[in-house]
Amino acid sequence: MPAAPQVLLSGFADEASIHKTAAEQFSAFAALGLEYYTLRFIDVGGGVKNVMDLTKSEITKLRHIEDEYGLNVSSIGSPIGKVKLLDVEDGSKNRYVKFDRYLEKDVKHACELAHAFEAKLIRGFSFYHPKGTDPKDHLSQAVDQLGKIAETVHRSDLTFGLEVEANLIGQNGQLMAELHRQVDHPAMVTIFDGGNLVSQGYSTIECFEQYLAMKPSLGWVHVKDYSDPQMKRTGHVEEDKLKNFVPIDRGDSGYDLVFRELRESLPKLEAKLKRRGIPGVFIDLEPHVKGGGQFGGYSGPDGFGVALRALCRMLDYLEIGYHLRDFEDVCCARGF
Repeated sequence: MPAAPQVLLSGFADEASIHKTAAEQFSAFAALGLEYYTLRFIDVGGGVKNVMDLTKSEITKLRHIEDEYGLNVSSIGSPIGKVKLLDVEDGSKNRYVKFDRYLEKDVKHACELAHAFEAKLIRGFSFYHPKGTDPKDHLSQAVDQLGKIAETVHRSDLTFGLEVEANLIGQNGQLMAELHRQVDHPAMVTIFDGGNLVSQGYSTIECFEQYLAMKPSLGWVHVKDYSDPQMKRTGHVEEDKLKNFVPIDRGDSGYDLVFRELRESLPKLEAKLKRRGIPGVFIDLEPHVKGGGQFGGYSGPDGFGVALRALCRMLDYLEIGYHLRDFEDVCCARGF
């Protein structure tokens, strides 16, 4: 009997801690049996910081703490691409940065961080078009900028993952697919996130259709889900007012359909990623079950545990393999 296709489990560790300290995050993840985490917000002793703002000494300290807990970074959870595409006042609070400076300073720094943490993936976004405008009208500029980001990341032997999310140019599967098609660079893949679609008013079937549009460009999957029967498609989404994030088995994203479809293509996708030095196909938990907004979310150690168990039940049912730490792993860590 052939072995079940495998995925690698990861998650945004800051969601599993109350105060976002490194010890809290890593204790929660180690206790849950996880071996990978996405690095986004963390306190290494100097207060809570975004990964992009960590100092060299904090990075060194964090690497030592990681080793103590047996954890590795799956991706740098950067905010790259969550800035305005154009320097226009549109009533939003999004900031604008001149792209040449952004590429030279922020994007290259994200690459340096990935190397510092021995990660091969950088999570990012597709830029905010002016509020109230059609994202399709801004595809050309976004493609140009994303292409330059992809090339910069590629030169560092890394891969850039573009996450589907509300209010950005890549706010649905079709737009993400078009961005990927036009950028046409091996260093750029897309990241499916069902919760980011349902919270825009997409139905379960529509979410699956968005996944199918993204499937040829897919690099990895974020797992967060949403359920609100009153949700309607309104265009711009007030992200900080979203309150109905739920575990994967209670939401409307149709992850069972997504994973059933993904299962068949896992071996081919895994081989593609491994050619770029990526260890496998990551399923990255970002549950938001106690709240979420534009730049992050919170689940707590209990909420994260609930979300992980729901994910594992679904993977078990669909016969998709994964690994959580077991007694043998603990014995190896103790030198037995």
